[in-house]
Amino acid sequence: MVIGAIADGIARSVETVADTVAAPFSDPVIRLGVTGLSRAGKTVFITALVANLMNRGRMPGLRAAATGAIQTAYLQPQPDDTLPRFAYESHLAQLTAQKPSWPDGTRHISELRLSLKVQPSGLLSGLSGPRTVHLDIVDYPGEWLLDLALLDLDYAAWSAAALERAKGRPGGDDYLAQVAGADANAALDEPAAQALAQGFTAHLQASRAKGFSDCSPGRFLLPGDLAGSPVLTFAPLPGGNFARKSLGREFERRFESYKRNVVRPFFRDHFARIDRQVVLVDVLGAIHAGPPAVDDLRQAMADILGAFRPGRNAFLTRIFAGRRVEKILFAATKADHLHHTQHPQLTAITQALLRDAKDRADFAGASTAAMSIAALRTTVEETVDHRDGPLDVVRGRLLENDKQAAFYPGALPTDPQHLLGPARAGAPKWLDQDYQVMRFAPAALTLNPGDGPPHIRLDKAAEILIGDKL
Repeated sequence: MVIGAIADGIARSVETVADTVAAPFSDPVIRLGVTGLSRAGKTVFITALVANLMNRGRMPGLRAAATGAIQTAYLQPQPDDTLPRFAYESHLAQLTAQKPSWPDGTRHISELRLSLKVQPSGLLSGLSGPRTVHLDIVDYPGEWLLDLALLDLDYAAWSAAALERAKGRPGGDDYLAQVAGADANAALDEPAAQALAQGFTAHLQASRAKGFSDCSPGRFLLPGDLAGSPVLTFAPLPGGNFARKSLGREFERRFESYKRNVVRPFFRDHFARIDRQVVLVDVLGAIHAGPPAVDDLRQAMADILGAFRPGRNAFLTRIFAGRRVEKILFAATKADHLHHTQHPQLTAITQALLRDAKDRADFAGASTAAMSIAALRTTVEETVDHRDGPLDVVRGRLLENDKQAAFYPGALPTDPQHLLGPARAGAPKWLDQDYQVMRFAPAALTLNPGDGPPHIRLDKAAEILIGDKL
C-alpha cells in the first residue's frame, strides 16, 4: 500500500512537471470547480455562465466582455474522456423553453470545456493576434467535498462526532434509539448492518431536507453505482476496540474502505487539479430553516475550505508542491428572491457566515471573495402598499401552482451578528423575525440577439474567477 502510494505520488509529480513545462507553449487552461450543497443551484449556475459567456450582452462586469477582448466563445470536446459531459444543451433548453422548468440537480461529477478566443491587451497587444483560453468547468456535488474531512478521522472519532451531531436533528433521535438496541461487539449479521446503515441514511436525508448542510458521508445521499455495496453499508457506533469479526469491527473496516476507495480517488483525480473554485451557498434557505441550520452551514463551509490547498500557482510552486487553488468565491445564491435593497445585507451575512473559512484561505495566500448572486433571474421587483407603508417585494411564478405571486421574505438585519449570535448560542428559533422562503419557477424568456439569460452579478462573479486570465 505504501509503495503504491509512493508510485502514485511520483506519477502525479511527473504529470505536474510535464504540464508546467509545456504550459508556455500551449493554450492556457483554467480549471474552474463549481460546487455547493444541495439546492444551491450548481447546474443552473454553470448553464447560465456558459450561455452568458457565449452571448455576452449581459456581461458588462466582465471586463474582457465589456471591452470586446473576447472575440468569440465556443464549446469543444472536454479533455477527460473518462468523465460524463455536463449536459449544457439540454439544461439550457429546459430553462429557455416556452414553459421553462428547472433541470435536475448535480448527482455526479461532470465536465465541460468552453474555449474563448481573446485579443491580448496592453502595450504589445497590436503585435500579436488573438489567443485561445480554455475554461474547463468541473461540476461536482458539495456533499462529496464534505467527505474530504473524513480523511483526518478514524472510525471512533467520526462515530463520536456523528452521534453527537445527530442529537436533536431530524431523524437523529430515531437513529440513536436504533443504536441503543444494537450490540457493536456481537457477531456480524448483514441484515442488522444494513438496517443500521439504512437508519443512518434516513437521518441524513431528513436533516438535509430540513436545511442542514453537513450530512456526510456524502455518498450515502448520492450513492450512484455504489448503492447497496458494502462500502456504503456502515454507520456510526459508540465505543472502540471491537471484538474480531464483530459488527463494530466490520463497520470500522468499511469506513476505512470508504476513505480509501471513494474519498481519496476523488481528491486525487479531480479535486486536487482545480485552479479556481466557486462555492455556491443557499444562505436564505439556511436562515429560513433556523439558527441550528445557520450554524451548521457556518461550520460546514469552514470544513469545506479546509479541504482546499489555497495559494498562488507560481511556476516553481506547481513543480514542487502541486497545483493550488488561487481564487475561491463564496456566492450566496437566489438573490432574486430579495428586493435589491436587501442584497447588501445578504452579502454581509454571507461574509460573516464564512468568516472562519475565509480567514483560513486568506492566511494561506488565496484570493477569496463573498457576494450574492442569481445565476438566472426569476423575479421582477415591485413596491406594494402595506398597512405599515410601502413594501419592497419581488414577484414571480410559483413552482407549486404556476401562479404569479408577490413575496416579501422578511427584513434581513443590517448587523449579521443578529443572526450569527443566536446561531452560535444554539437558539432553537429566531425570536424577533420569521424568515420565509418561496420556491419560484424559471420565468419565460424572450432573449435579444447577443444576450444570455438574465442574472444578478453573474458577470462580476466571472470577473473575480477568471477575469485576470482574459
